[in-house]
Amino acid sequence: MSENSMVMDLANSWLGSLVLNLLCYSTILIPGYLLIQYFKKSKYIERAGSGVVSRLITSCVYGQSYDKLMTTDVPSSKSAVGERSAATKCLQLCFCFIGLQASYLTWGVLQEKIMTKEYQNFRGSIGHFKDSQFLVFVNRILAFMLAAAYLGFTRQPRHTAPIYKYSYCSFSNIMSSWCQYEALKYVTFPTQVLAKASKIIPTMIMGKIVSGKKYEYFEYVTAVLISAGMTMFLLGSTESKGSSSSTTTISGVIILIGYMSFDAFTSNWQGELFSQHKMSSVQMMCGVNLFSCLFTTAALVQQGSFSVSLNFMLTYPAFFWDSLILSICSATGQLFIYHTISVFGPVVFIIIMTIRQGLAILLSCIIYSHPVTVVGILGIVLVFTAIFLRVYCSHRLKQIQQRRAGADTAKV
Repeated sequence: MSENSMVMDLANSWLGSLVLNLLCYSTILIPGYLLIQYFKKSKYIERAGSGVVSRLITSCVYGQSYDKLMTTDVPSSKSAVGERSAATKCLQLCFCFIGLQASYLTWGVLQEKIMTKEYQNFRGSIGHFKDSQFLVFVNRILAFMLAAAYLGFTRQPRHTAPIYKYSYCSFSNIMSSWCQYEALKYVTFPTQVLAKASKIIPTMIMGKIVSGKKYEYFEYVTAVLISAGMTMFLLGSTESKGSSSSTTTISGVIILIGYMSFDAFTSNWQGELFSQHKMSSVQMMCGVNLFSCLFTTAALVQQGSFSVSLNFMLTYPAFFWDSLILSICSATGQLFIYHTISVFGPVVFIIIMTIRQGLAILLSCIIYSHPVTVVGILGIVLVFTAIFLRVYCSHRLKQIQQRRAGADTAKV
């Protein structure tokens, strides 16, 4: 076997593709890390001037809180939300819920089509698109341009976060997206949806690791109930197909575990940045997608995948339109994601996205007349019972805390 064929076989396997991607990402991560350490150890901030280069370096390494030429602060969305009424926050939550459902239900349908279906052009030739990295790139580049354009024409809160901190959640976001696309090659779509239904628990665990968050007992109980209810519903609505277990492989399970871990870290790290630096959701979207574009571009260029994917896009026009709509849904969905996390936190966001998985299967059952069993119906009841219980317990806890605060104030 020639050396070229061995390299091709390695690249075609998911593990080889993962290793190659990580090596390509390291060409951005390692030099960036060394530069940041150099600027910090050399105390660059003490000798930085007011030029464009100096301001860029201080913004990347230290954050713009060190910049002497900042504009007047604009109240952050986080503080503004705190002053709003409960009714307004409820309407805002409904708006986020509907926006996320509409964006990602459409995105999920197109994702499955692109990764599992064959394309045919007017000449009759048939092709199957396989490059998950390119799909991540087209999603992120449109989102970055949209966010950058919006920031250029609107007044935003003072940005104080070191820009390099966006690279952490950008990397984990890319990896979770890659795992999500790649998993469809080894497991069925219903199996992937089942894995997503249990994301609430990993997200809460990651919240303790990343931010040291403390959750109430009822939050753990309702998280387990929601995961169990979603699993019951999804199993009840897909068991007639009988295909999920037979096509699930060890590789698919490993990739799905990677997806849940990276996804849990992403939302929690973003929530931590929102909490510490109070940036707007569009600023977060721009920063994360900036690094995502850098990472994916480095990987595609070094692996020579750009030309292959672009040629596939030109050969099969239907793929171009699917990719464009997929990117628009992804960019729109990201606006709702960052806004939801900034206002309501990562756990509420994951609950909304978990319900979205159930709606995706329910929509499939309605459109294609798939039967829903008694177990599936019980699962739906359990999910909504858990959500109601979570809302009720949160409300009661706030009332108790307010009474205690009032009693303490009276004593003083």
